Amino acid sequence: MGKYKCVIFDCDGVLVDSEALSNGVLADLANVHGANLNLASAIKLFKGGSIEACITKIEHRIGKKLPETFEADYRRISFEKFKTQMQPIEGIKAVLDQLEIPFCVASSGPEEKIRLNLGLTGLLPLFEGRIFSCYTIKTWKPDPAVFLWAAKTMGFTPDECLVIEDSFTGVTAAKAGGFDVFGFTQQDVHNELEGHATKVFNAMDELLPLIHASK
Repeated sequence: MGKYKCVIFDCDGVLVDSEALSNGVLADLANVHGANLNLASAIKLFKGGSIEACITKIEHRIGKKLPETFEADYRRISFEKFKTQMQPIEGIKAVLDQLEIPFCVASSGPEEKIRLNLGLTGLLPLFEGRIFSCYTIKTWKPDPAVFLWAAKTMGFTPDECLVIEDSFTGVTAAKAGGFDVFGFTQQDVHNELEGHATKVFNAMDELLPLIHASK
């Protein structure tokens, strides 16, 4: 299986096709307060960040504080959209079914959100007992803490693990922790991962051959 003994997957945009849904809700709510964001600009601005970081960016953009209910409104509306529209990333189930080494998920989202989205897409049974949320340790990417925690709990060192990410923030976090990181660029219209990730790939059917070929 190549050089790696464990694969650590990000969740949003890697396992589940949630980026357009969640960032669309963020844009809609932010636009009520004058942010003037479309979906493409919202994804570029928010992808890979914690909700706290997203709120800070919105407030900087509009020049004022958002209502205290903003995060709760975002969670409520986005969760409702997830329940009716969430899909797995194309090809990810086949990757997980064929992966011959241990794997887990490490995400900036709350565990409730991770479990909801994995459950809606039929992936949750594959990750039970191997879900690592930044909210649990109160440290968010680009700090590598969640990846280091995941690797240690899974029983491996960073150099034995491969991280799969779709955001510049996530790639930066993985590299800071001493991990190799493959950048999934399917939804990255700006191709910002090229030259930063260890390797990049555009479709999930490319991932296993890349892992096998790693020396």
